[in-house]
Amino acid sequence: MHIALGCDQRGLKTKQEIMRLLPTLNHTYRDFGCYGVDPVDYPDIAQQVGAAVASGEFARGILICSTGIGMSIAANKIKGIRAALCHAAFAAQRAREHNDANILCLGGEDVDIDSALKIVETYLDTDFEGGRHIPRLDKIKALEANS
Repeated sequence: MHIALGCDQRGLKTKQEIMRLLPTLNHTYRDFGCYGVDPVDYPDIAQQVGAAVASGEFARGILICSTGIGMSIAANKIKGIRAALCHAAFAAQRAREHNDANILCLGGEDVDIDSALKIVETYLDTDFEGGRHIPRLDKIKALEANS
């Protein structure tokens, strides 16, 4: 799977660990930044990753900021994005199974590295269940179309 990655300066360490993990899981990625510890505006990174996922160029995305909240809010403003902020592997599993989340958001200062890597692995290994969840996603798409 081809993954779009992005972070602000507070998510850099977590992103770097995820970049080491992805090839071991046979996934490729593109790093949309940031690349250092200087402050950046997280909405800019969320927009780039969200647009790349929404266009279909990337199967899924992962965004990291201090808590994951800002990235989640920003990414969810992009049409076609269903970003889920997850603090545990179970939440990542449900985000994929029930919501077909196409972007995972993490808190770089809120979740320890081992937990973050487990969340990422679960998110990438879990498929959307479809079935009874499709009408719910259709309702989300209708909300998006009416805004």
